[in-house]
This record gives sequence, C-alpha cells and structure tokens, in this order.
Amino acid sequence: MTGSLARTAVWSLLCLLATFAGRLTIMDGTSLSLVWPAAGVTVLWFSMQRRARLRWADPVMLGVITVVANVATGAPLVLALWFFVANLVQVAVFLRVHARLSPRLWGAGGDEPLARSSDLWRMLVATGAGALAGATIGPTAVWLVSGHFSWMDAAVWLTRNTVSILLILAVGLRVGHHWRNGIRLRRVAPVRLAEYLALVVCSISAYVVGFALNHGLPLAFPLLAVTVWAALRLHTTFVVLHDLCLGTLAVLFTLHGDGPFATIASHQTRALVAQAFVGMVAIVGLSIALGRDERAELLDRLTETGRAAAAQAGLLTTIVDSMSDGLAVIRADGSWVMRNPAAVALLGGVTSGTAAIADPDHYGLFLPDGTRLPQEEMAHTRALAGEDVRNVELLVRNSGVPDGRIVSVSARRLHGDDGVVVVFHDVTAERRQRDELASFAGVVAHDLLNPLTTIDGWAENLDDTLRGMPESAERHDATDSLSRIVRASGRMRHLINDLLAYTTTRSAVIAPVDVPLRDLVADVTMARADLAAAGDAAAPQFVLGRLHDVHADPVLLRQLVDNLVGNAVKYTAPGVVPRIEIGSERVEAELVRVEIADNGIGIPAGQHEAIFNNFHRAHRSAGYAGTGLGLAICKRIVERHGGQIVAVDNPGGGTRFAFTLPKATRSVVHHAAKANVRS
Repeated sequence: MTGSLARTAVWSLLCLLATFAGRLTIMDGTSLSLVWPAAGVTVLWFSMQRRARLRWADPVMLGVITVVANVATGAPLVLALWFFVANLVQVAVFLRVHARLSPRLWGAGGDEPLARSSDLWRMLVATGAGALAGATIGPTAVWLVSGHFSWMDAAVWLTRNTVSILLILAVGLRVGHHWRNGIRLRRVAPVRLAEYLALVVCSISAYVVGFALNHGLPLAFPLLAVTVWAALRLHTTFVVLHDLCLGTLAVLFTLHGDGPFATIASHQTRALVAQAFVGMVAIVGLSIALGRDERAELLDRLTETGRAAAAQAGLLTTIVDSMSDGLAVIRADGSWVMRNPAAVALLGGVTSGTAAIADPDHYGLFLPDGTRLPQEEMAHTRALAGEDVRNVELLVRNSGVPDGRIVSVSARRLHGDDGVVVVFHDVTAERRQRDELASFAGVVAHDLLNPLTTIDGWAENLDDTLRGMPESAERHDATDSLSRIVRASGRMRHLINDLLAYTTTRSAVIAPVDVPLRDLVADVTMARADLAAAGDAAAPQFVLGRLHDVHADPVLLRQLVDNLVGNAVKYTAPGVVPRIEIGSERVEAELVRVEIADNGIGIPAGQHEAIFNNFHRAHRSAGYAGTGLGLAICKRIVERHGGQIVAVDNPGGGTRFAFTLPKATRSVVHHAAKANVRS
C-alpha cells in the first residue's frame, strides 16, 4: 500500500509539472496552449498504475492537480472541473481501446515494448479515440462557460493531445521496458558511436538553420531527413527520444517567435501546423524504425530457420546415405529425385547414366523364378498407379552381381505429390536361410519319420500275428500294449509334422500376393468334406458369406484356414454335425477381417488368449488328440502378415475365430470351385 501511494505521489508531481509547462505555452492574446504534455503524462501514469492496489487515489490526485493548476493560472473553477472530466474520460477511453487492440503491450496488460508497426498504428487509433473524447468535452465546456465555441480550438485540442500522448507514451513504453528488464549497456562500436554523435550534431544544426535563422524559407518539413536517418540506422529507443527532443525544439523555437511556424498570423493555425509537424516527426520516425526492426527480426528468423533446415537436411542426408537399405524417390515422369548409395549398390552399381530410370533389362531385374520382369510390374510404376507395393521379391543379376541377389522392394506414393518412395532390402541371406531350413525340414522329416514308419510296419505285422493266435489273457495284454504303441507313434508323427510347420511359419520368408480368398476357402472346405466322406463321418456343413480378396502368402494362408477349419471339425461334440460359417468384411482401408464360427464345444472360460500359446491344450482331458501347436501356428502366420487373431464365444454356441489380413492391392480373377458349401 505504501509503495502504491509513493508511486501515485511521484506521478502526481510529474503531471503537475507537465500541466504548468503546458499552461506556460499559452499563446499571446489567447487561452490556447501550444502543447499539452500533461495529456501524455496522464495516460502513461494510469497505464503504469493499472494494477495498483489503491486505484482510487490516482483519479483523486488527477482531479486535484487539474483544478489547482488551472485555477492558479486564471481558469474559472467550473471550467477547471470540466477539464478534469475531459482528462479522465480521455484516459479511460484510451485505456479501454488500447487494451482491446494491443493487450500484450506493457502498459495495457502485457510485458513487451512497442516493437512492431502494427503496435504503432493500434496505439495511434487508441490515442486518437482518447483525444477525440477529451476534445469533445473540453471545448464544449469552454463554450458552456464563455458562450464562445471555436472549431479551430477544438482541432488544436485534438491534435496537441494526440501528439502528446503518442510521443510521451512511446517514450514510456520503450524506456520503461528497458528499466523493468534491467538496463544492459552494450559496447558500441566506434563507428556506430561516431554515427550517433554525427546525427545529434546534424540534427541540432539542421533545426537551428530551419528555425533560428531568419531566412524566410519554409525549411521545416525538409528537416524530416534527420528523422529518417535516425530511423533507418539507429536503435528504436534512441529514435523515440530523438523525435521527442526534435519536437520540443520545434515548439520552443515557435514559442520564441522563430522559425517558419511563427510567421503564421492565426494563433490556432500556428498551433495546428506546429503540432502537425511534431506528430509527423514522431510517426515517420517510429514507423520507419519499427518496420526496420520487424524486417531485421524476420531476417534473423529466416536465417535461423535456414540454418536449422540445412542442418536437418544434412542430418537426413547422412542418415539416408548410411542406411544399409536402398532408398529412392522417383517422379511421376520416371526420373530420379534422389537415391542413396545403398540403392545403387543393391542394384550391382548399374545406373542408367541419365536422370531417367531405364527398363528392367538394363538393371538385370527378374522375377524370383528367373523370368523377365515386365515394365508395368516395376515397383514405382505400380505405386504411381495407386497400388501400395509391399515386400515384392525381385532377382537382380547383372555384371555387378553375377551370382544374383534377391531384393525385397516396397513402394508407396507420396501424399500431395506426384512421386513415389521406393525402399530396397537385401533378402538373399534370408532366402538362403529359408531354403536351408526347407532342406533341413526335409532331412528331419526323413530321419525322424522313417523310424516311425518302421515301427508302424512292425506293429502291423505284430497285429497280424496276434490275430492268428488263440484267445488268451497273454494275447489280450499284447494287443493292448500294441495299441498303445500305435497311438504313441501317431502322436509322435503329428508332433513332428506340427513342429516342422511351426518352424517354417516362424522362419520362412513370406511371399505375399493377391489371393482370391473365396477360391482358397472353397478348396479347403471341399478337401475337408472329402476327408469326412473317406472316414465314413458326417460331412461338415459349410456356410460361406462374402469373402474379400487378401494380400498374403498363399501357402501360409491355406495352412491358416485349414488349421482353423480342422479345429472346428475336430472339437465338435459326439453326434453333432459340424457347422462352420466363414465370412469377411472390410474393417479399415487396408485390412480385411475374416471370421470362422463353429458349433463346437467351445473354449473354457479364461483360456481364450492362452490357446494361442505353444503346446497349450484347452481340452487336454476330454479325449481330443492334438499337440497344442495348431493355434500357435495360426497366430504366427497372422502376425507375420501384420494382422491379429482372437477367439471369442460364438453366440449360438461354439467358438468364433477372427483374424485380420491386408486387403488385395488389385482385383484378382476368381476361378469356379465346387464344394459342399451353402452361400
């Protein structure tokens, strides 16, 4: 509270001095002041005290100062009270308009200095609004008291108050900001210091020549040259102070009767022209200086942005060049935008020698089976046609890669552009590993399944022998043991086959293509119907809904569907005819959701996720054969295609399996297939 009162006292003293200074500029034979600095001091005062705790003290002190100063200089008490109302309304209108137009400026709710050209014009609008409100009340009060009204007096009142508020508030905003944030004196270069001194000397000399010497020439407005010099070259705060000093010099010379304005016979016209000159100096200096600061700030930002962009581009180039995968960007016209060293190396170092892409034969590009790659099957060509090309394997064989290399190519069209990005990945080692795994699987199948075949053969001979023996307790025990051997051999055979299938699905490189899902499902269901007929079992009922084409490895996809359909048939209660419903739907722009629902015995509660774990069997004690790897294989196949698989209870009883796969990139040709199905 004490601090607020102290500030009010200081501002009151400044306002009192400004009021008396304004009253000292009354022109001879009139009651009209040439300048009125109290208007600017008052606006700055109330702007600074906008957050004071004792805000009522400021209007009270303003009223006391206005009344005392005007009465002491010969104004009637009634007129002094009207002048107080005019000053208070002027401040209130300015603060309201300024806070609305420039809320971030210090003095109107913010903490930034006058820094932009837009700040100047908004402040000028607020200044004009406040001065107009004061000019509407002040001259009207003079008319009511004296019975005389002069439009020229009202114009002078408006002009001088506008200029006073503009200059003093600009100085207050700039200097006050430096004061609040600490005055940091920076070392000025000798050349720039010499320029400051030269400007001061030239300014004083120019105004002495323009105002003090009696040459009869209208040299006032050409003096704006020194203002423009300062605004173009020197610090904006200095420019504001420079404008204030030059305006003060012009007013003092005019009051002394010197200069081109003093020769004007009409006091009102003289005051109006003098204030217009001071306002011109202030506006020209500020607008040029603030515009220069904005351009400098924008240039600094652009420079910094350019540096950051260059650094980012350099980092991106380094990353792309250090990639082991090939990366290329191609325009719609078939020309290169960029390609990293790995892209050239993966193609055996063969380039077209021009900015355009050559045909596949030039690079030695073939399909994996060694047949020639058609031009329309090039990855970038397909991507430009709107396809999303993913993991397409190609064979590269040329002078740089005489032994051949398998590369996986993906391509996607760039959004908002007519180009594509192509990525190459060397999968030769993976392909070799897959071939070695397939060879190993064959060896394992041969080495492990052959003994089982031998066991099955000897078991069959032993069974024939036992059948020829008479009934006895020993024969019964031997037959029972033989049955156990046959069942164990069968379980071992299934386990080996499932282990081989699981290993293949985990390690083999998938080769996805567009697959007509309806044809594949029809083949699987027809095979299952034939198998049931061969085993004298009831033929399963298959209900096929709409089946969308997918983008998948056809071998693995067949294994996935066959496993799920086989599970649905196997896990059916005795005496119940299996009924399996298969359908699909589009769930996203790039995915197809396939559902397989059955009327089987279902999955025990709490095991809907665990059934996809390795060797997990939900019905271990129910007498159903199995190794617990079938659903784990299904999950692995789906995940390797980028999808998900879940199992839920079927509302009609049984289980509903659902999995997602990528949709086909192009429409595929469907072949008619006969199956025991109902659509």
